[in-house]
Amino acid sequence: MTTVSAGAGELGRPLTAVPPGERGATRIADRVVAKIASQAAREAVGTLPPDAGRPSASVVVHHEAAHVRVHVELDYPCDVGDRCRQVRHQVVDRVGALAGMEVPEVVVQVERLHLVAGPGAAQGRTR
Repeated sequence: MTTVSAGAGELGRPLTAVPPGERGATRIADRVVAKIASQAAREAVGTLPPDAGRPSASVVVHHEAAHVRVHVELDYPCDVGDRCRQVRHQVVDRVGALAGMEVPEVVVQVERLHLVAGPGAAQGRTR
């Protein structure tokens, strides 16, 4: 029969606290940050027509800073600039809060505009 030993001197030595800087590091994968950014963009865009694609994101993390590119589809007519500003703001807030990263750059790329049917849209008239 074999006995398992804890090793010589391991049990008798007191536990010492390791300083925080020497404990190691936590690395969050780029794809995880991209998922956070996609969800944040979804929250900012709100409800879209059924045929609209979900927002997607790509991220490059360098020295604890996330550089984000978000692809969205928006309903039209709307204030496109304001909607993009809302997406940027939400992405910066959520990535900062959930991943603890600085977000110096968020590029919002509008892939498609979906015409919202309004009065006269069936006849091809515009306001």
